Amino acid sequence: MSAGSVKRVSGPLVEVTGLARIAMSDIVRLGSHRLPGEIVAISGGTATVQAYEYTGGLAPGDEAASLGEPLSARLGPHLLGAVLDGLLRPLAGAPAWLDPAESARSDAGTDGTYEFVPSAKNGDDLGPGACLGEVPTAGGVKYRVLVPPGARGAVSRLRDAGPVAGADLVAVVGGKDVPLVSSWPVRQPRPVAARLDLDAPLATGQRVVDVLFPVARGGTSAVPGGFGTGKTVLLQQITKWCDADVIVYVGCGERGNELAEMLTELAGLTDPRTGGKLARRTVVIANTSNMPMMAREASIYSAAAVAEHFRDMGLHVVVVADSTSRWAEALREFSSRNGEMPAEEGYPASLASALAAFYERAGRFTTLGGDEGSITIIGAVSPAGGDLTEPVTAYTQRYVRCLWTLDRDLAYARHYPAISWAGSFARDADLIAGWHARNGDPGWGTRRSGLTALLAEADRAGELAELMGATALPPRQRMAILAGRLVREGVLQQSAVSQADAYCGKDRAAALADAVLAVSERCLELAGDGVPPGEIEDQDFSALLRAKDDVPSPAQVHAVADTLLNQLGAIRPEGGHE
Repeated sequence: MSAGSVKRVSGPLVEVTGLARIAMSDIVRLGSHRLPGEIVAISGGTATVQAYEYTGGLAPGDEAASLGEPLSARLGPHLLGAVLDGLLRPLAGAPAWLDPAESARSDAGTDGTYEFVPSAKNGDDLGPGACLGEVPTAGGVKYRVLVPPGARGAVSRLRDAGPVAGADLVAVVGGKDVPLVSSWPVRQPRPVAARLDLDAPLATGQRVVDVLFPVARGGTSAVPGGFGTGKTVLLQQITKWCDADVIVYVGCGERGNELAEMLTELAGLTDPRTGGKLARRTVVIANTSNMPMMAREASIYSAAAVAEHFRDMGLHVVVVADSTSRWAEALREFSSRNGEMPAEEGYPASLASALAAFYERAGRFTTLGGDEGSITIIGAVSPAGGDLTEPVTAYTQRYVRCLWTLDRDLAYARHYPAISWAGSFARDADLIAGWHARNGDPGWGTRRSGLTALLAEADRAGELAELMGATALPPRQRMAILAGRLVREGVLQQSAVSQADAYCGKDRAAALADAVLAVSERCLELAGDGVPPGEIEDQDFSALLRAKDDVPSPAQVHAVADTLLNQLGAIRPEGGHE
C-alpha cells in the first residue's frame, strides 16, 4: 500500500496528498473506517478520490492508503443465491445500517466452506480456462474451478476431494496460486478465445417477446418506457422464466420497495430445472436509489464481471439491469463533480462510449477452456417524462439488437406487457427464424409476419375509425380491427399474476398464435365474400380469447380454434346459416 493523508473533504469528493505510485481508478481507503474510494483525477501530488460511502466524520489529516489496484470483484461460489450491493458486499443478514467497518472488507466469499471435487491430476499440463475441479451448488449450477487467465503449466498441490474454504488454494498451476475465490477488475472484460455468431433465441416465456420481438442468446435488448409502463414487472418476469443457467439481476438506482418485493417473490419461486429455489442460481445486486452514487456507477460493471465469471465455465448467463438510466445519471453526477465539460442534457461526452462498452460485454463466446458460453444483457431505460428522444434512450437504441418499447396508452388500458408493436424491433428475427426452422417449427417466420401484418392493418383501420366511426368503414377494415383485437387479447396480453399464463412455452405460444391467425384469416375471407361485418362481429370469440388462461395444452388450443372455425364456416355470404 501507498500511504498518504486527507487534504480536503467536500461531500463524497476527497482530495488526498502523499500517495506514491498511484494511477487512475486505483482504490483508496480513507480514514480510520477505511472507507473505499476511487481515484478520478491526479494533479501534481494531489489525488482526487470519489468515495463509495458517506464521508461524514472524515476530516483533513486523516490517513489514506492506496491499494494500488482498481475496483475488483471477489468471484466464487458464494455469489450464487447472494444479495449484494454495488461493490459485491453481502447484504443478506446485514443490519439496517451497515457498520462503516464493513466497507473495508475485501474478503467477501472467504468465510464459507464448500465441497471440492477435483477433475485434474497433479502433473497435468494445463492452460488458461482448463477445469481443475467442481464445487456442487444448491442451485444445480455446475460451478467449475478454472485455471485463471495468464496461468499455464504443470499442476501441483491439487487439493483432494473434500471441504475447502473460499480463501484456500485449490492448486498451483505453473507456479501461480489458484484460490477458490479469485479477484478480477470489474471494468476490464475477461479474455475469451473467440466471439461467435448468434444462432439461437433466449426463451423468456413472454409471448410478445418470443413470438414478435425475440432476443438472441448472447444478444442485447433495451426496454425503454416511462413511469408506470411496467418495466420492472416485465424484467422480473424474464428473470423468473428465461432459460438461462445463471441470472444476474442488477437493481441500479431503483426504489427499495420494488427490490424488496422482487426478492420476496424470487425467494418463493420453484426452479423448474431442479425443483429447488430459483434464487439459488440467481445473483442479485441491490443498489437502490438511497445508496451512494459511486456504488451505483460501479454496480453495472460488477454485474458484467460476475456474468463473465460464470460464462467462462461454459454457462449461459442473463444480465438484467434495471435501470441503465439511473447508472447514466450517476455518470452525469460524477462528471459534474469532477468538473468535466457537460454534453447533451448535462450527460458526459463519454456517455455513448460507456453504453457501447457495457453492451459490448454481451455475446456468444468460445471460452479459453474451449467451451461455449454466452451473456445476454437486457437493460431498462427510464427516460424522464417518457421522452424517448433523450440521450440515454437514443444512444442505447444504436447499440442493442432488440428494442421492447413500452407504450403508456397500452399500460393505461391494462394491456400487459405494454410492448408497442409499432415502436419495437428485433434485428435478429431472421436468424432466429432459421433456428426455429432447424428445430421443428418452420412456420415461425411466417407466423410472426402474419401477426405483425394484422397489427399494422388494424392500427391503420383504427385511426380511420376514430375519424369516421367503425360502422362507416369498408368490411375489410372492420375485420382488420377485429383481427387486431384478437391478436392483442388472445396472444400478446399476458398476466404476470396468472398461475396458468405467467409463463408460456414456445409450443403453446405457437398454438395460440396459429389459432388467432386462422380465425382472423377466416373472418377476412368472409368479409371479402360479402358477409355483413356485423354478423361476423356478433360471433362469440370469448373461448378463443380465454384460451391463454383456460386451455393448458397446444392440442386443446387447436380444438378451440377448430370449433370457432366451424361456427364461422356455417355463415353464408348472403347472411344466412346452413
